[in-house]
Amino acid sequence: MRPALLDPLFAPVTSLSGIGPKLEKVLARLTGREDEARVIDLVFHTPSSIIDRRLRPGIAHLPEGMIVTVEGRVDRHQPAPARSSAPYRVFVHDDTGELTLTFFRAKADWLERALPVGETVLVSGRAEWFNGRPSMVHPDYMVTADKADTLPDCEPVYPMTAGLSPKVLRRAVESASERLPAFPEWIDTEIVRRQGFPPLKDALLSLHNPRDETDLDPQAPARRRLAYDEILAGQLSLALVRSRMRRTKGRPVHPTGALSGKVLSALPFALTAGQNEAISAILGDMGQETRMLRMLQGDVGSGKTVVGLMAMLAVVEDGGQAVLMAPTEILARQHYEGIAALAEKAGIAVKLLTGKTRARDRRIIEEQIADGTARIVIGTHALFQDNVAYRDLRLAIVDEQHRFGVHQRLKLTAKGMSPHLLVMTATPIPRTLVLAAFGDMDVSNLTEKPAGRKPIQTVTIPTERIGDVVGRLRQALGEGKKPTGSARWLRSRKPSTLYPPRKDGKRWQRRWGLRMSAWSTAGCRLQTRKPRWRPSRAAKPDFWWQPRWWKSVLTCPMQRSL
Repeated sequence: MRPALLDPLFAPVTSLSGIGPKLEKVLARLTGREDEARVIDLVFHTPSSIIDRRLRPGIAHLPEGMIVTVEGRVDRHQPAPARSSAPYRVFVHDDTGELTLTFFRAKADWLERALPVGETVLVSGRAEWFNGRPSMVHPDYMVTADKADTLPDCEPVYPMTAGLSPKVLRRAVESASERLPAFPEWIDTEIVRRQGFPPLKDALLSLHNPRDETDLDPQAPARRRLAYDEILAGQLSLALVRSRMRRTKGRPVHPTGALSGKVLSALPFALTAGQNEAISAILGDMGQETRMLRMLQGDVGSGKTVVGLMAMLAVVEDGGQAVLMAPTEILARQHYEGIAALAEKAGIAVKLLTGKTRARDRRIIEEQIADGTARIVIGTHALFQDNVAYRDLRLAIVDEQHRFGVHQRLKLTAKGMSPHLLVMTATPIPRTLVLAAFGDMDVSNLTEKPAGRKPIQTVTIPTERIGDVVGRLRQALGEGKKPTGSARWLRSRKPSTLYPPRKDGKRWQRRWGLRMSAWSTAGCRLQTRKPRWRPSRAAKPDFWWQPRWWKSVLTCPMQRSL
């Protein structure tokens, strides 16, 4: 239960003055909230840099392009002529010279009230020089001398989003910061004293009111305090979640081996010792009264998918359902194509559910998931949406687990009654980091590659030896192989003699056209990908010069696409 002291921070941002439903949607997008944004989201929206407005030279000494603050007296207004696009100008002077304030499409009455003639004002913005005269276009701040304390010396700069101005965001953050209570200290007193941590409220206020750039340094006391709070809160939250998950009894899985035996016999290779060991550990965990929580680590091509399939088939043999969630649709389809072909040997139909699944097919798959007909389901985030209900989810596998948040994994496992959880990753994570991030998660490592996989050899060949590449292509084609190649060019700041910046692409076409024709004589067909092609062009040339990069793909006549 949340303490009542924190209730004002968890109120919606619409409870703040000046924030309505329209602005709330923009703030929710800015803070990454799926539902409505809260006050605490603004408090923890940290600035990325500052604008220093303390530079106050005389008008005659304004540095070009720098943010400055000028104090002077308003001399006169020069409105734009009627039906003219000329700007509105206000002239301000001090002891050293005269400054022109320029405004485009401004309201004359508003400027006359903001900058009354004869009044001493402070203006802050970017200084520019034009024809030897200093000017400032649309100053950031304009205040009279009696309100000089409202002009900030150092102004925080926050990450922004479309439809939101910096001033509106700063006002919203200031309003949110006013709701900060005096938090009781929860860090050990000796640690606070030794590290020199300020109180939590002071640290948050310092975050949004930096005095200079040192306050934004990661080693600043306020930032170090908040970083320690974040790590401590994360570890405590993880411990609570882990304790709840461990206390929750799992449903033991008792496989018969009928389905997995058919798949294993159909494999064109034998499983490695590491794969067999991982499968035994997973089946042993799922046979216990407690929930399995295991990480499977292995390099790309080490056979993690087969291990996951064996775990899913064990659940299916016991009458349950299993899901595999991937972070992208491409990866989900790759899993689906590989697993469906193997599961077919055992007579199991695999279903694919992603965000791009057609509405009609989605309804059918959801019905099959609900009535238990779909025993193995592969997909993306669509697997844990509200309208997806499983009949008997017993195992959830998360691939590339580091690309999912904790809440997303919890949403998926909440679809069943204490389902077992297996996460897979190709990113090597040391045991110490696994314990720090996931508590007492069990780990299985696949250190061997399946038999028959050839080692990858990387060779660097200069452009002058392109003929050697063509010779190797001819040799590969003669042996019945299917070579595939790619070439990529990244634009450099310096001019290139090999790839001259010709927008018509003539010289580029001559140089690469010779090589492409040489590749064609080797029996290959060339496909050129143009990711930034603009349909508005009058004609599409044979070879299109890309200002950023281009990529070509070599394919054999028997290979339709990459």
